[in-house]
Amino acid sequence: MIDRNPLGRSTYILVICCIAAIGGFLFGFDSGVINGTVDGLQASFGSDSVGTGFNVASMLLGCAVGAFFAGRLADRFGRRTLLIVAAIFFLVSAWGSGVAGGSLEFVIYRVLGGMAVGAASVMTPAYISEVAPSAYRGRLATIQQVAIIGGLFMAFLSNYLLAYVSSSTVAELWFGFATWRWMFWMELLPAAIFLLALLFIPESPRYLISSGREEQARRVLGLVMPENEVEGKLAEINGTLTRDHKPRLSDVVNAATGKVHSIVWVGIGLAVFQQLVGINVVFYYGAVLWQSVGFSEGDALLINVISGAVSIGACLLAIALIDRIGRKPLLWAGSVGMAVTLACLVYAFSTATLVDGSLRLSDDMGGFALLAANAYVLCFNVSWGPVMWVMLGEMFPNQMRGSGLAIAGLFQWLANFAITMTFPIMLASIGLAGAYGFYAICAVLSAFFVLRCVNETRGKELEEMSYE
Repeated sequence: MIDRNPLGRSTYILVICCIAAIGGFLFGFDSGVINGTVDGLQASFGSDSVGTGFNVASMLLGCAVGAFFAGRLADRFGRRTLLIVAAIFFLVSAWGSGVAGGSLEFVIYRVLGGMAVGAASVMTPAYISEVAPSAYRGRLATIQQVAIIGGLFMAFLSNYLLAYVSSSTVAELWFGFATWRWMFWMELLPAAIFLLALLFIPESPRYLISSGREEQARRVLGLVMPENEVEGKLAEINGTLTRDHKPRLSDVVNAATGKVHSIVWVGIGLAVFQQLVGINVVFYYGAVLWQSVGFSEGDALLINVISGAVSIGACLLAIALIDRIGRKPLLWAGSVGMAVTLACLVYAFSTATLVDGSLRLSDDMGGFALLAANAYVLCFNVSWGPVMWVMLGEMFPNQMRGSGLAIAGLFQWLANFAITMTFPIMLASIGLAGAYGFYAICAVLSAFFVLRCVNETRGKELEEMSYE
């Protein structure tokens, strides 16, 4: 049978994937906005380095909770439903973080926002993977990382422009409110757009089948694939589900051996290594980092904007490559590239000298460090940034996708919290060179992990994914 409307169907798939990826944009914006508000938080709440670290990292505790429970609840209520809940949480958190009058109130709203980020981080790739054809699933799933980096970039740009207008993050901007508060309120518009747009996308067909709603699943599959393939796909999906029970957390354990399936450990490894290379230190503390080696606040915020632009370019390159050369080669090359560029940063920071109690780099070393940092960001965002989320969204079998994502997402955000919380302490104890030396070692280890443990998923249908 001739496929009569391939262009219309492809356009429809792209649109619904882009709507789901707005969750990634908010993930990035919510993660990046904190970068420019650190000085404002310290001034307003009078926190020390440990307190500031917790204010910054508090969102990540919510992320861990959100990722775990969203993965589980999505098997009961649906991927789209959990994305709608996340959109509501984004709205409440953006408003509350800006109005907070103290550290405790601020942490509560940031944890709530973190739950939204965690939910979006696992539900967006799951949804995209479950509606996208295998031939270009990697490219569509990579849209999420483009959206994440787009959100980071817009947060950095918004922070920079607001601070430029007011002259400082702690200065009053509009209606008597400090600039750092407006930085959080900028998130309200995209969060509202996300909530409204989600009302117009369908539920994941694989979730519908697992819930016994086969007729609805048939209609959704008819929208995303040729009509003559729908019945065959329904049979394939049904064949991968355990009919005596709906997907549940215990599916991650092999009933015959009592051991956790190997694929779950691989997912955990991917999730944790993505954080151990230190990328979120750049995202969350970039402004503080560059100020600590001699750049002004304005220059540091502008450097964040440049890094965001480099990241977007890297993600576009990943889209071009991921379905051509595969996931595993990109991961390995990214690990090697990050190890080299992090080593360069270690060398640069080791040459810093103390001037009036603060670290300073020479002009030459400052430029070298800036180039190395952006090369590092490029290596991450053409590899581990998008590919880890693509693989988590597609590598688990249908029966355990929600549970596998829940566990991997939990570990990803716990590792993120640990890295973010410890950076100010490492900065004060072993210095920038020591901290980045640790991240460089982790990058080397991640290269060996990819070679030994990760299997290629390029071109495979979700129904072909193995438990081992």
